[in-house]
Order: sequence, then C-alpha cells, then structure tokens
Amino acid sequence: MPHDRFDRKTCPSLVVLADDLSGAAECASVLPSCRSIALAPAETPPPGETLVADLDTRRRTVTQAAGLVAQAVRRHGGDGVRLLKKSDSLLRGHFAAETSAFAAGAGGLVVATALPAGGRTVRDGVVRLHGTPLHHTDAWRAEPGPPPRSVAEALGVDASVVPLTEIRAGIPHLEHRLRSGLAGGVAMVCDAETDADLDAVAEALLRLPETVRTIGSGGITAALGRLSGTAEHRAGPGRPGAGRRPVVVVVGTAHPGAGAQIAQLTRRGARHIAFHAAPLLTHPDGSHPAVAALTVPDSTVLVLSIAPTTVVDPAAAPHLGRALARTVARFLPGEADLVLTGGETARSLLDELSVTALLPVGQVHHGAVLCRTTDGRGVVTRPGSFGGTDSLVRMVGALREQTGHEVPLTPHTSDGGPR
Repeated sequence: MPHDRFDRKTCPSLVVLADDLSGAAECASVLPSCRSIALAPAETPPPGETLVADLDTRRRTVTQAAGLVAQAVRRHGGDGVRLLKKSDSLLRGHFAAETSAFAAGAGGLVVATALPAGGRTVRDGVVRLHGTPLHHTDAWRAEPGPPPRSVAEALGVDASVVPLTEIRAGIPHLEHRLRSGLAGGVAMVCDAETDADLDAVAEALLRLPETVRTIGSGGITAALGRLSGTAEHRAGPGRPGAGRRPVVVVVGTAHPGAGAQIAQLTRRGARHIAFHAAPLLTHPDGSHPAVAALTVPDSTVLVLSIAPTTVVDPAAAPHLGRALARTVARFLPGEADLVLTGGETARSLLDELSVTALLPVGQVHHGAVLCRTTDGRGVVTRPGSFGGTDSLVRMVGALREQTGHEVPLTPHTSDGGPR
C-alpha cells in the first residue's frame, strides 16, 4: 500500500497490544487514527481506526502474560483487523511466551524490534544498543536472567533473518522475501538501523495479508503511522488553569540516569522525596508513615522516587513499584497532574486511581507522551530508560504549557526523604 494511496475507509482496523503503559502511550502518540489508550477490555475499532491496548503483561507471571495476550487475540483477531504486538526494544519481559500466544492462528509473523531513535538497532538478527550487541551491555541488569544473544533466541520460535541488503533492495523485493519466508512457516526477523529501513518494512508489511501479524517496538509502529497520513485532532492537554495546578512526578525506574533527571527538577525548586525500599515493602498497602504529612500546594512540583541502592533485586522491583504507586494514591490531590516514568509503576498508579482510558495529546520528546484522563487530569508517561537529563523538566513543562527550560516551580528546600 503506497504512502500516497492510503485510504482509511478501506484499510483494516489496527489493534496494537502493548506490554506496558509507557509502550502503549508511545504507540498511540505516533498513530494518527488512535484516539484513546485502553487500560481495560475495549471494542475493536471500525475500519481505518486504531485501538492501542495496554495488556499490562510486564508485571505478570509468564502464564498470566501469555493468557492475557491469547485473550486479546481472540477478542480482536477477526476479519478486517491487523494485529501488532508492541514489544520491548531490548527484548525484556515475557517475550517468548507472549510470542507463542500471539502467533497462534496467525498467517505468519514479522518481527521488527529496532528503535533507531533510542539507539536500538538490529543487524544480522542481533539487537544492538548504540552499536554494542545487547548481550555485551548491562541493559538487563534488573532482569532475572541473561539477555538473549539474538532476536530469534528471544522469540523461541523458528525464525529467519532478513538482512539490511534485502531490507534496502526495494519494496517489491522485500515483499517477495517476506512472502517466501512466511510460506515456509518461519518468523521473519527484520534488520533495521534507520527509520527509512523501518518505513520499508512497514510498506512491505501492509502489502501482506492482514492475517500476518507483527511483533515490534515503537519504531515499526511509528513507521506505520507515517504511512497513514496526517495526524487527527487530538484531545486538549488538560483542564483549565494547568499552570496553577500541582504536578506530582513519580519515578518508578532503577535506570541510573533517573538521578540526574531528578536533579534538574530540584535545581528549579521542585521538592524531592526518596522512599527507601524497606519501609515501602513493609507497608505494601501504601500506608507509609510519611504519607500523612505530605501535602501538595497549588503550583508546586513534588518528585517521588525510590532511593537508589547498589543492589538491584529483580524479584523485589515489581513489589516496590506497586508499593510506591499505592503510597502516592493515598495522598494524591484530585487536581494534581502526573508525570510517570517506568511503565509498571505508572500503570499501578492509574489502576489505583481507577483510570481505564487515556486520551493521547502528543509527544513531549521521543517516548514521553502527553495524555489526559477522561476527567481532564494531565498525565505524561515515559519508559524508565528514555530521555536525557532534561527529560523530567520538559515533561513538567508540557503540563505547564511552557517550554522545558521555563518551568515555573515554587522554590522549596529539601534535605531528603523518609527512610
């Protein structure tokens, strides 16, 4: 389907099944026909429209994750629907189990996990982070096992690599290569180092039957979005008076760059409270003793995070994220806007607040997406590993409808947080 011939009225519906909230928001922001992000079961959209659903599988067990994917495929995998499974670009999560559930009954599987904007490329079927093979980096330091040495190893199914030479050989050749491989019953793993590579994969993909399913990162989703025309009207950024509303920033990531991002906010006057792990785990219902004294006056910015530790326990990380979310939900003012990093923590907090859908507004920067709830609360989400040192400043600035370097914060001095 050439770019200049896209016709939404005759195009199948697209349903994107994401493994966490930040990934779902990332996809929704680059798909012009997506008007909402579902955090609960939703209806399949009409032809030419897009549904992005957060299945929230990253914080589930392997069995639960596979079951949720299988249920979503049964719900949405009918005629006239193209399915895309949004995966982590570094192959984290229950990749093999979710792939098996997603591929069941499909007419074939195309895999494109590259995310060039985030420095994640695929060459010879191997994920590379800023040029270094994934299994030679520390990107899996918080994961329970070693990183896979290839995409095929992570998939757990028979796969064939489509190298860059064939990706760049022209759309007709690439389409033929994909059809031939899929006819042989193997998953087709596509190399990609640039957005142009992903554009080629997306265009070839749209020439294949809709029964062929796709697994990929936000990169292939963005490529499909570029082929689908200009952006639709998006929801407004929030309720009136956004500049006077408090902003609560919840940092639920162990990524080492989070500290520098928080520091930029505190230098501009934000208050920062770092909760130590032990008390959070001791009060998993959110009843941390420090909560009773917390207040968030108008126009202030409060940053809440988990205190850094030299030891990362992968088994404890989900429990910490949920405990932090429940702690925040205990005192969160109804008028406060939210900045949420780390998909699992973000989803936990929105669940605590009974939020079942988000309306996408647009991107603040790559991976950071401005949304609002149906009652008008502003919410910016972002994967924990994304963004430069000014990321949180820019995200708060988007809620304040100001540029990232002009965020009006109320001065506050903090000497740390509860232990």
